[in-house]
Amino acid sequence: MNDLTRDSDRLISEGRRLRDDNRSGGRHRMVRSIGKGSAQAKLKLWAKRGGMFAGAVLAILIAMAIAGAVLGGIGFWGLVVAFFAALGAAILFANFPRLSVPQAGDLNKGTPRQMVARTELWLEQQRPALPAPAVQLVDDLGVKLDILGQQLETAPAGHDAIRDIRELVGETLPEMVQSYTRVPPAMRREEHVGATADQRLVEGLGKISGEIDAINRKIADGALDDLAVQHRYLGYRYGEGAGSGPADDAGAPQEQAGS
Repeated sequence: MNDLTRDSDRLISEGRRLRDDNRSGGRHRMVRSIGKGSAQAKLKLWAKRGGMFAGAVLAILIAMAIAGAVLGGIGFWGLVVAFFAALGAAILFANFPRLSVPQAGDLNKGTPRQMVARTELWLEQQRPALPAPAVQLVDDLGVKLDILGQQLETAPAGHDAIRDIRELVGETLPEMVQSYTRVPPAMRREEHVGATADQRLVEGLGKISGEIDAINRKIADGALDDLAVQHRYLGYRYGEGAGSGPADDAGAPQEQAGS
């Protein structure tokens, strides 16, 4: 009985830890990017770290130069101090500043491209807590979110898809993942009301993925319709002559010369 009590307390404690961790936006870890939006955010972070490290090295060199001018040289131990100062700066700026992972409530804020990047970063931090089939779906979502972000940037401001995707990606998706992570790991494969938590998560992610596909196609259909209208207008306005090229014009003088 004591063993069961300890196991129960451990599961409850772990569940609370995962809940608090995900509510705060996930762990601040550099993990493999699932899309271009999150990859670009990480690239900007590394560029910032590199700039700060270069500034620190420059400051060390200036300090050594001043010390050498005042003391008439820094000697061996001065070089040792400079080396370890540079090494300390490298270690520091390899880990700081940390990647800012958005909280779940902030995913649907900002421009469509910002929303996509935030969602990708947030999903990456949840991935370690998800079952393997769900991880694969999350990776696939990254590609679809990239396409969606590009299309939403050019879509009209009042397009229905923008409102739908903010609700789907900014609210429904994080709520479902958070509901899953609140289930103790040992209970996620136990059947409850006809299915396990793992099965429900995978099925839910699959539906969200399919809906993102449908929204992508809906936006693309609008652009294709516009292109078709423009093509019909060109045919009406310029007729068959619009298709004639320089080669057709060049042939006319030759025919006149031959006659």
